[in-house]
Order: sequence, then structure tokens, then C-alpha cells
Amino acid sequence: MAHSHEHSGGTKNLKIAFFINLAFTCLEIAGGFLTNSIAIISDALHDFGDALSLGLAWYLENKASRKGATDTFSFGYARFRLLGALVNALVLIGGSVYILLEAVERLQHPEPVQSLWMMGIAVIGLAANGYAAWRIRGASSLNEKVISWHLLEDILGWLAVLIVSIVLQFKDWYFLDPALSIGVTLFILYGVGRRLWETLYLLLQGVPRKIDLEEIRSKLQALPHVQSIHHMHVWSLDGTRHVFTTHLVLENISEYGKVDQVRQRAREALKGYDFHHHTLQLELDSNTCELYRDTT
Repeated sequence: MAHSHEHSGGTKNLKIAFFINLAFTCLEIAGGFLTNSIAIISDALHDFGDALSLGLAWYLENKASRKGATDTFSFGYARFRLLGALVNALVLIGGSVYILLEAVERLQHPEPVQSLWMMGIAVIGLAANGYAAWRIRGASSLNEKVISWHLLEDILGWLAVLIVSIVLQFKDWYFLDPALSIGVTLFILYGVGRRLWETLYLLLQGVPRKIDLEEIRSKLQALPHVQSIHHMHVWSLDGTRHVFTTHLVLENISEYGKVDQVRQRAREALKGYDFHHHTLQLELDSNTCELYRDTT
């Protein structure tokens, strides 16, 4: 029940962040042209992409949270969160590349900006995006974590705009506008790049980082009557819920009660890993398992 409340709250927070971001994007577009600031114009276009990503994340989180297992998706819709994380990361990278190209061009040919208007818009931007980021703090799924990078980029971007607008009140250093945009964008690209790799790693069914497969194998191998282990697999549905399967070949078994004892002890050994789903196949004779013969 607590797990359900957690995802419900995350979905609601994504919904709020989406509407905040969409409304503020409209304000940014007008403000960017009004101030002639490349930082604001670039951020407006980027925020539009953020709004689309937030909308997608909201939809996928809601779908993953409310839908159970079906005949089409037997594990449920949790894996849709990874799809959302992948799309959001790609949108963020695409928007960041665009910002870099625009900022480099403006850096070579600086243009005057309306610094006082910049300051006002930056304060509103910090407040709006700061509140949205606060709403999804402590994100658990990769989808929400990538979104948090979207919002972090916005906060740092508006902080940069605020600093530039203050400096421009005293100095005509218009090159600061694109220069700070480049710095913030490179920082965000580094962070989202790591998230993208983590998402791809899980989509390729890599073993979750915190799971030590050799440790699990040793614990199961040490159980009484376990002769050998094969076809052990661990993967993650969405970065937080993991699946485990394995085949245990048993020896010195003379009655069914011993088989059940091994099964119970194996389940106890796996409890510390908090798998969302696990499957244990127990075999009395290795020759009865075609999968085992395929690995020998």
C-alpha cells in the first residue's frame, strides 16, 4: 500500500510540474523576444521540450502505476518508466545541443540585451522551476530522475540569467549571456549523459548495479542438497523493481519434504534483495533440463 501511495504522489507531482513548465514556457517566449536575450530564448525553446517530456513522463508514470499485469504485458507497465526516461534524456540532449549552437553563435557576435527585464523574468523563472523541482524531490524511478535533471537545468539556467542581468546593470559585458548558457548546458549534458547510459543499461537487461550476482550464487550454492546452479538471471523492470530467476539442481533427495525445505531456504536467502518477482526451478536430475544440457 505504501508503494502505491509513493507512485501516486510521484504522478501528481509530475502533473503539477508539467503545468508549471508549460505556463512558464509561454511567458519565456514573450520575455525572450522582449529582452533580446539568447539565454531566455534558448531556455524558452528548451522548456517547451521539457514540457513535452514532463507530459510524457506524467502519462507513463500514471500508466505504470495504475495498470497491473495483462496478457500483453505480463510484468505490468512498470517498464514504461524506462521508455519515458529514454525519451526525456534524448529530448534534453537535443535541446542542449541546440542551445550550445545558438550560444556559440551569440558568443562570437554579442548583442545588447534588456538586463532589467531579464532580472525580473529570471526571478520568476527561479521561483517557478524551483517549486516544480521541490515537488518531485526524492525521485525514485529513472523517469522521475531524468525529469529532475530537466528542472535542475532550468534552475541553474535561470540563476545564470539572474547573475548576468545583475552584472549587465553595471558593465556592458554582453558576452556573459551566451557564455553562462554554455557552461550550464555542458554541466547538464554530463549529468543527463550518465542517466541515459543507466537507462540504456537497464533496457539491455544489465544486472542492476546494487545486485551482486556472485554473492547470490554463493548463498544458494551453500544450501544443503544444492548440487549446482545454472541459468541465473537478474534484470530490472524500471530501475527500482528487479526480477530474479534461476535453476537449482538438487542431490541426495529421497522425499518431497526435502525439496520443499530447499525451496523455503532459497526464498529466505533471497529476502534480503527485495526482488519484485523471483522464480526458482528445482531439478532432481540435471539431465532432465534441456537448458542445462545446452550450457554444458
